[in-house]
Amino acid sequence: MDPNALPTNKGTDGTVRGGGKGLALFVIASCQLMVVLDITIVNIALPHIQTALDFSTESLSWVVNAYTLTFGGLLLLGGRTGDILGRKRVFIFGVLLFGLASLLGGLAQNEGQLLAARALQGVGGAIASPTALALITTTFREGPARNRAFGVFSAVSAGGGAIGLLAGGILVEWLNWRWVFFVNVPIAVLIAVLATRVLHESERRPGHFDLAGALLSTTGMVSLVYGFIRASQEGWGDPYTIGSFVAAAVLLSLFVLNERRSPQPITPLHMFADRNRAGTYGIMLFLACAIFGMFFFLTLFVQDVLGFSPLQAGLAFLPVSVMIAVAAGVTSQLLPRFGPKPFMVTGALCCAAGLAWLTRIDVDSTYPGSILGPMLVFATGMGLQFVSLTLMALSNVPERESGAASGLLNTMQQIGGSLGLSILVTVFGTASRNEAKEQVPDFLRTSTPEQKLAFLRTRQLPAPWADQVLTSGVSTAFVAAAAFTLIGAAIAVFVIQVRPSDLARLQGNHTPAAVQGETGG
Repeated sequence: MDPNALPTNKGTDGTVRGGGKGLALFVIASCQLMVVLDITIVNIALPHIQTALDFSTESLSWVVNAYTLTFGGLLLLGGRTGDILGRKRVFIFGVLLFGLASLLGGLAQNEGQLLAARALQGVGGAIASPTALALITTTFREGPARNRAFGVFSAVSAGGGAIGLLAGGILVEWLNWRWVFFVNVPIAVLIAVLATRVLHESERRPGHFDLAGALLSTTGMVSLVYGFIRASQEGWGDPYTIGSFVAAAVLLSLFVLNERRSPQPITPLHMFADRNRAGTYGIMLFLACAIFGMFFFLTLFVQDVLGFSPLQAGLAFLPVSVMIAVAAGVTSQLLPRFGPKPFMVTGALCCAAGLAWLTRIDVDSTYPGSILGPMLVFATGMGLQFVSLTLMALSNVPERESGAASGLLNTMQQIGGSLGLSILVTVFGTASRNEAKEQVPDFLRTSTPEQKLAFLRTRQLPAPWADQVLTSGVSTAFVAAAAFTLIGAAIAVFVIQVRPSDLARLQGNHTPAAVQGETGG
């Protein structure tokens, strides 16, 4: 008997049967939580990292981007790697690589070392995350059991950002910034050890790696995101801004051509032929655009305007995680009865309502009066959507391509987040500059000589004028974020079509009658 196999029987449908499923789900969800929360856990530590390693303000943003862009750009290749080499061994390798990169990040002594470690973390996450999602399909039988597993996985994916903010606040305030990296090391080792015992290896599929596709997609997205970031700093007419967008268009066009010609692409374009799956990917893209922006700008607002400490800022987002978990649990129970479309539509509208509410914040806003309510509405929408999106993305996908399908869903989330944040930062920068022009005359009229001298030296307005500028930029950015979620709602309404066979699979019913009902309906 293979000592690394699950101590249970494997069913005729390829899924694992027996009592090890709970621990297997714990391992898979723990990996996803570790990978996802790392996107935000570093945010609260950024000021401390800047001081310790002498980052410039411009280069500091790449502490986040180096992770999200390599993570999102290589997710497709990571999913494909699990299909070819076996998901269990690839999962363990990705987790250990993530842990090693985290250790190197915590030990970094200069800017270059930390950025290299962050990029390596992204590689490890890109290998582990899509493999983890695909492992659910080989561990849980389609129907209620898989629905519940996807509910847990989706809640972790959606709530990881808020948990990361809380964990980052605790670690920075009680220890130091290096522990936002060191904390991953023992967790990664524990996950890898448990994985060897409770996860079953998938069947290895013949094939090759589409390295050209991975390189083109990653460099294309880096160029696109850099173009938006550069535009927010230097303007749309800047030569480097224009050059970045041109390079992105060329690289991404070459990526599509490569995928059409490759015999085994990392992005099987035929997956987009299914309107439900294509619509699901589109909804995830626009939802992620809004999610990253909400966390980023609210983190700035509660610390810079409301004066929260890192720990207080982290605690402020804890209700988001709780509400996501509740909404995801309810959704996973009701999906077999109603299908995913109502939850996609309702969830997107909840997100839009929460963001529209946040556009009303001003310098006199308070956390209980102006922040908590819209955050809970937004979190409810996230919980409703993530479970239904995950199930729909993997519905009707052959087992041999589940890694690629899950990788593509994760890619939409990460790339959408990076791209959306860069767009929202551009909106924020424009609105902030316009507001600053209106605040400067009042500042010059009422400020002290010392404040005027500091302004001439730094060109930065002090409080309370700076608070007004920041708040104006944040509220305007939320307008654009709300528009992203409304686009997602429109896709859910007009593109998604739930068929009788989809409901049958969610209920664990695979009878021919269900299929006949679809063709006849």
